Amino acid sequence: MKKTKILGWSALLLIFVAAFAMGFTAATEHNLEDGYEVGDVAADFSLKNVDGTMVSLSDFDSAKGFLVIFTCNTCPYAQAYEDRIIALDANYKQQGVPVIAINPNDPSAKPGDSFAKMKERAINKGFSFPYLIDEGQNIYPQYGATRTPQVFLLEKTAKGNVVKYIGAIDDNYQDASQVDEKFVENAVDAMLAGNEINPKTTKAIGCGIK
Repeated sequence: MKKTKILGWSALLLIFVAAFAMGFTAATEHNLEDGYEVGDVAADFSLKNVDGTMVSLSDFDSAKGFLVIFTCNTCPYAQAYEDRIIALDANYKQQGVPVIAINPNDPSAKPGDSFAKMKERAINKGFSFPYLIDEGQNIYPQYGATRTPQVFLLEKTAKGNVVKYIGAIDDNYQDASQVDEKFVENAVDAMLAGNEINPKTTKAIGCGIK
């Protein structure tokens, strides 16, 4: 009987250890996949722009923050938002919050998102902001971006670029004239005024990153 009890406790201990190990692994993987949350400090990057130059957030000395937007050429949702992204840059760049657009897609999986096609798109649409390629797809996982388009509003502070808002541009990708809530505009206006941002996160509606 005593031997059976010992074996029973040993089995339970092994199950507990295995469950803990699996839980730790899952948690680690989950954290890696999640990327930044509101309040985190975003690391800088150096990515190639469509004009051939390398662009980093540190290049913008007078910026008060950034609208880092993961977008691409080929996604219909991203295409639907292009004019609104141009308008966001025109409005907020002069207030110290420029748009920094990043294409996270792998061009071998999406040939329409190649660097050459990015240059064409930027010229045809008259992009007024950097349009960067995430070569090697190293940056979008850091941010935890999953969709195109997806916005990360950063505020430049003494401790670094702090994430203030994550999510969608607004609540109607199909028709800009029918938008009820301008999430990004409201977030930037609140940040610049020193007010609380509400909501701080929304669900990004778009294509999955390839």
